[in-house]
Amino acid sequence: MTGGNKKKGAIIHHAHAKTVTHVTSAHEKCPTHTPPTASASSSYHSAMFSYRHAFHAGNHADVLKHTVLIAALQYLTEKDAALTVLDTHAGAGLYRLDGDYAKTSAEAADGILRLAAASASTPLTPALQAYLELVRSFNTGHSTKVYPGSPFIIQHLLRAHDKLKLFELHPSDMRSLAGNVAQLEAGRQVAVLHEDGFEGIKKFLPPPARRALVLCDPSYEIKSDYGKVLDMVQDSLKRFATGTYAVWYPIIPRPEAHDLPRRLKTMAQKAGKSWLHATLTVKSSKITETLEGQTKRPGLPASGMFLINPPHTLKASLKDALPQMATLLAQDKHATHTLESGS
Repeated sequence: MTGGNKKKGAIIHHAHAKTVTHVTSAHEKCPTHTPPTASASSSYHSAMFSYRHAFHAGNHADVLKHTVLIAALQYLTEKDAALTVLDTHAGAGLYRLDGDYAKTSAEAADGILRLAAASASTPLTPALQAYLELVRSFNTGHSTKVYPGSPFIIQHLLRAHDKLKLFELHPSDMRSLAGNVAQLEAGRQVAVLHEDGFEGIKKFLPPPARRALVLCDPSYEIKSDYGKVLDMVQDSLKRFATGTYAVWYPIIPRPEAHDLPRRLKTMAQKAGKSWLHATLTVKSSKITETLEGQTKRPGLPASGMFLINPPHTLKASLKDALPQMATLLAQDKHATHTLESGS
């Protein structure tokens, strides 16, 4: 990456050595954490707080999301002007793949861990190789026990004059995030805010240097999240029309999930903005029955990334990466991918 911060390597190494022990406890208290606000105790937030990304860290959806995120950031950091990155739902920042949460679902086994194993005998495309190398930089040797969430992936790629704003409402994740970020010793480069990211990003748009990337990946456990994503993107385009907006979403049998990319596409077209839509499917979404007659739900079968004002190099990167991603992470014959764009 051009224009990188030479001090970054030392900081990241220092953070890895210390945060590995910190992330084993998602409930560890951090002195920089402020108590939840009154709104955080509402029924809306109680519903949202049932979602823990630690259960899903490193799964196939993370492979897609973070491969796209890295490819976008590599391009955006080539220009000298400062970049502001806003992460609306930051999570805890770092995850132990051998911790209790991750072990419960073991989703990383069919995501990052399968990709890492395949890389021993299969040359990866540049975008997937960049993703795997970044994840490995948070680990020692060839084992993958620590998985960096979006906040740490972003910070790893930023330069000294770039800014990162992290929003997180979940009390436990907020404590872990604040503690993990504090150990980066990044100073004012990274701000952790105990706020609703949908609303919180408004005060940062437009950014001082007029360059921004917004990553929005809520849990979507409640249906209203889909509408909130659309409202946020619509409002953000009015505030800062030239920003890059990246939305992750699950592809599940729910009308709102089906409508989201279609409505984002319409929004981009009406605003006269370029767009890119990538999806990864690893298995069928059908509910089946076991031999004992028990219902077997497939879990998350697919996910998508929709970007407005994407880097012009992103489509070519994903055109190579997505077919390999679908092949290596396939769980049944229904595995596939799609990639479309427009302007």
